Amino acid sequence: MKKLFKTLYFQVVIAIIIGISLGHAYPELGVALKPFGDGFIKLIKMIIAPLIFCSIVLGISGMQDVKKVGKLGIRSMVYFQMTTFTAMFIALAVINLAKPGEGMNISISQLDTSQVSTYLESSKEQKGIVQFLLNIIPNNIIGSLAEGNILQVLFFAILLGFAFAKMGDKADPIKHVLQSFLDGIFLVIKMIMKVAPLGAMGAIGFTVGKYGLGVLKSLGMMMVWFYVACLIYIFIFLGIILYRNKISIFKFLSYIKEELLIVLGTSSSESVLPAIMDKLEKAGCNRSVVNLVIPTGYSFNLDGTAIYLTMASVFLAQAINQPMGLSEQLFLLFVLTFTSNGAAGVTGSGFIILAATLPVVGHIPVESIAIVFGIDRFMSEARALTNIIGNATAGLVMAKWENELNMQQLNTALNKG
Repeated sequence: MKKLFKTLYFQVVIAIIIGISLGHAYPELGVALKPFGDGFIKLIKMIIAPLIFCSIVLGISGMQDVKKVGKLGIRSMVYFQMTTFTAMFIALAVINLAKPGEGMNISISQLDTSQVSTYLESSKEQKGIVQFLLNIIPNNIIGSLAEGNILQVLFFAILLGFAFAKMGDKADPIKHVLQSFLDGIFLVIKMIMKVAPLGAMGAIGFTVGKYGLGVLKSLGMMMVWFYVACLIYIFIFLGIILYRNKISIFKFLSYIKEELLIVLGTSSSESVLPAIMDKLEKAGCNRSVVNLVIPTGYSFNLDGTAIYLTMASVFLAQAINQPMGLSEQLFLLFVLTFTSNGAAGVTGSGFIILAATLPVVGHIPVESIAIVFGIDRFMSEARALTNIIGNATAGLVMAKWENELNMQQLNTALNKG
């Protein structure tokens, strides 16, 4: 029982129940809890730029094996983009058909946007795709990091990552420093997540106190449809890909069931990275293929996170009565192609990148993420599970395409699993 009370999941559940109860029974008190949610959001925003910078630089610089593996690197990146786009299109289809945010009628004027005025002004200055692309190029990378201009940080991180990859061993000292810094950021995230229950209580308490219990129906439906989108992606899209390569999705999931349970408990796909790589090698995948595809996929193949970011963005637009048109949704997918690659495989990363994406998209105030924060923790498991299943599938598929997969060894492993 003591272990249960110590789990973040249980603490967040209790905090949400308390927040809902206070918001419903004492609306004014519920509204007064808003600073807890706002404070947590500020803590999240604090580590966005350094997290994305380090993740992208280290992810790309670690791709120096592409020169040795040859076409595997290009094939992997093409595959990652194909699966990510498919995940986002599935998400768009589900959210547009279900429309769970309609009827919430949350007014923009009721949202506190004073803390993100810089983001909003920057987004208004972006007129058209040409201006958007020009604005990606930073005048000063230090200034971009200080201001939290995510796309400019991404642009420089990509260039620096390729430069380090080209330098080879000479870049190892600075890469070790960046890795240590990134490890420190992960520890900061863990510390921030310890106050997640307070943030959840404040966010959901304010939401219920301000808008009433009726809003919970829409939030619940958003969560349900998110899980539906993830299931469609895993069992239909990935299932078809594996079937075409003569692999059963059900046997494969059974084979990695222990890793999936760990991910479910930690809400982090990163927690099983070494175990998944070991499992794929034992299943007949060539080690060089696994060592390139899986770690790279952790930066460039986060399908669960892509589904979440797409659905959450459109949901928030529906909730504040500013639904996105087709062109705006396609622009959203374009932006997410960049920002979703900066999501680390740790708890809370989807929420972090959502906060980074909204200001770039334009007309959705970043403070509106407080609307979904109360249910974000319940979607993190599906995000992490979809991410790890997508990456493990990528490892198998790439090995099969490169003729580096021992099918007899794979079938033996899957049948035992």
